[in-house]
Amino acid sequence: MSGAVYAQASDITAIGRTLSAEQEQAAGVLLTQASAMLRLEANSYGKNIDRMIADPETGEDFALAVKMVVVQAVCRALDASEEGVAVQSASESLGPYQYNYTYLNAGQMLYYKKSEMQQLGIARQSVGWADLYGVME
Repeated sequence: MSGAVYAQASDITAIGRTLSAEQEQAAGVLLTQASAMLRLEANSYGKNIDRMIADPETGEDFALAVKMVVVQAVCRALDASEEGVAVQSASESLGPYQYNYTYLNAGQMLYYKKSEMQQLGIARQSVGWADLYGVME
């Protein structure tokens, strides 16, 4: 493993979040994993994060944006491990015992939002269409 880690546990505490010794240890592992995930995600879109950070004009600002996105992803993962699985919406009924839950990101603690990828310029919105019936020329 030779990839850069884009944020440190001190970056998490710098935004006002206190970490226990156990959380700090977990954050260290999660920051390494989140950095690797971000590199892989960028590569899937034909982008190289390290090259973008090395850009002499915008690299410094881009590095700060990358750090922010990595810290956000790790904070979400720490919250999920602390509070249990994040539920996006819930519905309960007392009648015939009906429970409906929609999980935010079932089975995955560490993830990036589409909006975060767009903020970094990695995943851009695209407009497209498909000729499903073969009637367009």
